[in-house]
Amino acid sequence: MASNLLSARNLEFLLYEWLDVERLSARERFAEHSRESYDALLQLSEQLATDHFATHFRKSDEQEPTFDGETVHLIPEIGEALKRFAEMDGFALQADEEYGGMQLPATVGTAASTWFTAANIGTACYSFLTIANASLLVAHASDEIKERYARPMFEGRFFGTMAMSEPHAGTSLGDVTTRAIPQPDGSHRVFGSKMWISGGDHEIAENIVHLVLAKLPDAPAGTKGISLFVVPKFLVNADGSLGERNDVVLSSINHKLGSRGTVNTAPVFGDGAFEPGGRRGAVGYLVGEPHKGLKYMFHMMNAARLAVGTAATGTASAAYLKSLEYARSRPQGRALTQGDQSTPQVEIIEHTDVRRMLLAQKSYVEGALGLTLFCASLLDDEKTAETEEARAEAAKVLGVLTPIVKSWPSQWGQESTSLAIQVLGGAGYTRDYDVEQHWRDQRLNPIHEGTHGVQALDLLGRKVLMDGGAGLMALAGRMEKTIAAAREAGGDLGVYADQLKAQLDRVGEVTFGLVGLGDPEKMMANATTYLEAAGHLVIAWIWLEQLLVVGEQPGDFYDGKRQAGRYFFATELPKITPMLDLVAAGDLTAYEMQDAWF
Repeated sequence: MASNLLSARNLEFLLYEWLDVERLSARERFAEHSRESYDALLQLSEQLATDHFATHFRKSDEQEPTFDGETVHLIPEIGEALKRFAEMDGFALQADEEYGGMQLPATVGTAASTWFTAANIGTACYSFLTIANASLLVAHASDEIKERYARPMFEGRFFGTMAMSEPHAGTSLGDVTTRAIPQPDGSHRVFGSKMWISGGDHEIAENIVHLVLAKLPDAPAGTKGISLFVVPKFLVNADGSLGERNDVVLSSINHKLGSRGTVNTAPVFGDGAFEPGGRRGAVGYLVGEPHKGLKYMFHMMNAARLAVGTAATGTASAAYLKSLEYARSRPQGRALTQGDQSTPQVEIIEHTDVRRMLLAQKSYVEGALGLTLFCASLLDDEKTAETEEARAEAAKVLGVLTPIVKSWPSQWGQESTSLAIQVLGGAGYTRDYDVEQHWRDQRLNPIHEGTHGVQALDLLGRKVLMDGGAGLMALAGRMEKTIAAAREAGGDLGVYADQLKAQLDRVGEVTFGLVGLGDPEKMMANATTYLEAAGHLVIAWIWLEQLLVVGEQPGDFYDGKRQAGRYFFATELPKITPMLDLVAAGDLTAYEMQDAWF
């Protein structure tokens, strides 16, 4: 029976028919893998997600984490699910063999991860944070730190966090006040408070490895003065055994709208609750060089942004498939042409407006999944493509797409999940059905790992202008190739190609027009609208890529793909026009609004 979490058939299409992940096995890093191993992993992921993550989806929401002043309590099913995830080497799917990793392509690893986000994002979040933490350490930390902290995280024995935000400084990281005082033995003592730290304390792992942004005594002001430190809950001895409890405690936990299974915390470092080595202060170890912490943390943040896009996609997928399941089984009303009220009612999927809402969801979910897997394939190419030129080109395209892959699935996944509630009608607004929880879980995605507005500033203020627009031009070059292929195919694909080409040219026009303004404040006044337009353009391209593969192949699956792509080009792509009109006009309504006028 088909899953109500994610379409295995659609994953198969995206991985093998479109992205051709089997070709990656020809590369040295992935030489031990084949379609057989990829399929085995995906099947195992579906089974584990279904049997051990989805089964406590509701319970982890209703029985959210509690804090008694000393200990965070989670329902036991969370720890059990993550234990099984570790047993399948889930924490080390993409890690180097040197650290016990499987060296799987990111494309396949991301596909596997989507099963867990669809099943229960609250539980899956612990694993994603840990994987990103360990990967950062492998890229930037000393060999000693890698052995003591990264290896146990890849094994699933230690869990990881990213401790950046502070109560007075959320996104404004240059204003962090957490201090790190150098010690004679080369370690540091860390003092300060953090806020909104997911997975910040619990009892389901042997240890918790915090990656903490802090400032050294000689640090320059702003973001250039930030350093990065490993601050474990328990110190780790040279032989890998756990040592003293570190001076890290919680002041409280935060109570969230959704994704409640992931405990969200306010940790305090160095308040003297514990005294490692007989002194107060949390023991921390510098990662890399001083004052380069934010640069290193972007390694984790960029991975987390793809993970947020994956989370948003998985959550929207589950809500879509559950609303589809409901629509196929819920009888209500009759056809508009049926005047005889004595005839049986029809399932609501027979009503055009319900099909419209389901089709919109399908176009969002399958477009978003295509985008997340495509970005994962760029990660593979950036690391393992045959030539330096190909690796550099993949990195440029990925740079431009990173704010989009974080924000578009988050925004339109929220809209998709809202439509799932609407399909169920009044039932969707009750806690008797999962879709309202998916909607609440989804609402976090436009906020964390850089809000929607932050991604807009990143895209317009940095990514499209970097290196003279090289990344934007590289992405446009890929789109042009797709457009040429679709025009050659003709028919509906040729029409879609012309529509995409017109909007692509307009985005280029508007972008370079903004650059000409010369005033950063005015240029960024409509950055969020620009991001939304760029996102819709990219998803239209992803759909055209898929439709080229679909071609004229027969069958319900391919018919559904053609119809969803048709819907996106007919209904969604035209939304770009008024967005770009607003941006091009340089509208300053929001910019010129005064505080007192509210």
